[in-house]
Amino acid sequence: MSDQIKFIVDNLNKEPFRKNYNLITFDSLEPMQLLQVLNDVLAEIDPKQVVDIREEMPEQTAKRMLSLLGILKYRPPGNATDMSTFRQGLVIGSKPVIYPVLHWLLQRTNELKKRAYLARFLIKLEVPSEFLQDETVADTNKQYEELMEAFKTLHKECEQLKTSGFSTAEIRRDISAMEEEKDQLVKRVERLKKRVETVQNHQRMLKIARQLRVEKEREEFLAQQKQEQKNQLFHAVQRLQRVQNQLKSMRHAAADAKPESLMKRLEEEIKFNSYMVTEKFPKELENKKKELHFLQKVVSEPAMGHSDLLELESKINEINAQVNQLIEKKMMRNEPIEGKLSLYRQQASIISRKKEAKAEELQEAKEKLASLEREVSVKTTQTREFDGTEVLKGDEFKRYVSKLRSKSTVFKKKHQIIAEFKAEFGLLQRTEELLKQRHENIQHQLQTIEEKKGISGYSYTQEELERVSALKSEVDEMKGRTLDDMSEMVKKLNSLVSEKKSALAPVIKELRQLRQKCQKLREKQKAIRESHGPNMKQAKMWRDFEQLMECKKQCFLKQQSQTSIGQVIQEGGEDRLIL
Repeated sequence: MSDQIKFIVDNLNKEPFRKNYNLITFDSLEPMQLLQVLNDVLAEIDPKQVVDIREEMPEQTAKRMLSLLGILKYRPPGNATDMSTFRQGLVIGSKPVIYPVLHWLLQRTNELKKRAYLARFLIKLEVPSEFLQDETVADTNKQYEELMEAFKTLHKECEQLKTSGFSTAEIRRDISAMEEEKDQLVKRVERLKKRVETVQNHQRMLKIARQLRVEKEREEFLAQQKQEQKNQLFHAVQRLQRVQNQLKSMRHAAADAKPESLMKRLEEEIKFNSYMVTEKFPKELENKKKELHFLQKVVSEPAMGHSDLLELESKINEINAQVNQLIEKKMMRNEPIEGKLSLYRQQASIISRKKEAKAEELQEAKEKLASLEREVSVKTTQTREFDGTEVLKGDEFKRYVSKLRSKSTVFKKKHQIIAEFKAEFGLLQRTEELLKQRHENIQHQLQTIEEKKGISGYSYTQEELERVSALKSEVDEMKGRTLDDMSEMVKKLNSLVSEKKSALAPVIKELRQLRQKCQKLREKQKAIRESHGPNMKQAKMWRDFEQLMECKKQCFLKQQSQTSIGQVIQEGGEDRLIL
């Protein structure tokens, strides 16, 4: 106990505590002071523990210290009853409890600092399983675990770099080189400042340049933020499409399936999941744990050279040879019953391996199906955004493919016909060119012969005559066709006129009869007019006289106030106007 106290006092008097204790003063400390010393040591290990325990409740102090000691993996001596004694002694500041803790902390301060630092990032936050049913919480928890694993990897790399053996001379050379580069940059900046000071409005231009740099940085930040939001939107759309596809498949399965098929499918899924949980995953977890244990063991050992590796390889070869010898001896000693059992074991192992292989194939097929469904949903979305049409599915796609095949066959046939026509056209074109060239040669030879014979232009004149005669024959043929057309048209007109005459003959006959009847009526009217002419004139004159008298009467009635034009005499109930 005295050695323990002496070790504690010596370490407390050193940096960074500098308490200036001796054995007597340290042993005479009050429980509150002793707890403060323990808290100072814990604060050196974890800076978050810097607290004045006089301002803190004893239960809270004990809880905080116990939590940190648990993180630091301090194991109090004794059983469960001693643990309760330890907690009580920590609350009251008991020396038999505090001294071992101080001794253990001061022995491994640097190691505990590292452990406390890592605990800030590696103590996993426990999330209730019912909260993990939410996809957002599950994704956040998954990101949290991934970041924790990334921190572990980076910390290991950092430790490896610390222990990799960089020499201080190299670091000093790098520092001196960076200082020289810094001096050069400072000189360059000074020269640029002097050059800029001669320019007018350089302060304003510098301010604008500074604003431009700030805006560019802000633009980069906004572009990065925009890209992050696009990625988040893309993931959200993918998640939505995945959920929609699941919902659609579930609805389709529920609509088309019967209860028996659904129960059978659920039983198959339960069997597969139970196999994965009870057999496959535990084996894989055990293998991963063994591999992790071996890797940790390899990491904890010091680095080995080439000679050490050769020695290990030789040992491994020797052990493998010994194992093979033991297997051969065991096989020689085996009885027939054990041979049968070994056969059954081999069959069982083969079946289990096949089962594992099929389970892995099924898992890979499910993952591949899920990835293909995601890819199909992405392609469907891209297609819908591109041309606004839906992607064909199932029977529609089969009909489209069959229709496309028939059209492709027709297209190939038409394309082949076009190719034949093109080949024939090329052949005819080449033949035409050869004939034209041959005709030109013959014409040239004919001209030379005509010049020799003294009848130059004969062939040209003959060609012109033939051309004119051909034109004349064409014109005559056209005239003949025109005359034939005219005669045919005259015949048609004559036949049409005769048809119209025959159709109008009854009408003309009836019209003649009506004309004769009209003539008779006119003659009769003329005779009657001649016989009744004087009577008609007298009647007309009397009607005119009556109209005149009526007009006079109306004028008299309207103009009674004016000069009388005549007198009206009533005789026998009649009015008579005397002019």
